[in-house]
Amino acid sequence: RMNKMNITYHRASTDEELHEILELQKQNLKQTLDNKDKQKDGFVTVNHSFEVLKRMNDKCAHCIGKHNDKVVGYTLCMLNEFRKDVPELVAMFNYMDGIIESKGLTNLNYFIMGQVCVDKLYRGQGVFRGLYSFLNSELKKNFDAVVTEVNAKNRRSSEAHKAIGFELLDAHTEGGEDWELIIMKF
Repeated sequence: RMNKMNITYHRASTDEELHEILELQKQNLKQTLDNKDKQKDGFVTVNHSFEVLKRMNDKCAHCIGKHNDKVVGYTLCMLNEFRKDVPELVAMFNYMDGIIESKGLTNLNYFIMGQVCVDKLYRGQGVFRGLYSFLNSELKKNFDAVVTEVNAKNRRSSEAHKAIGFELLDAHTEGGEDWELIIMKF
């Protein structure tokens, strides 16, 4: 177990940090984990290209947690303008638009939490909370809220998001998977 006091939070600013995000992402992809790990530790669904990750970062820098100069956790900030850059997320964006409209939230200035992930060795030590706390302090001056979607099978992620103040906007099934569309207002 690592000492969480040594974790510092930053906005991603170097190509090296972006590559470390992608490495952490690769280790936690749904398709690379066995069922036991997915149940216990959760998983990420989307595998970003460096090019898209960098363009997203240039517009709204991702928030990262670092320990000994290595990325051990991240939250990907995804502005609406990138909705077509990640094919797996196009359906989510289209669906989300309808829900945002039906709930009367179209005036809300929000961004998408593109993905959150914490290195296996650092889980259960407040890094998830630390990332969101840092993200909140960094982005609340420009945004009213953050919206994301969590796979309902990903109990760890779903519960962690609810524990820090995310609320359910809607639940639906798409591509044979159950999803929770959630929001946290700043």
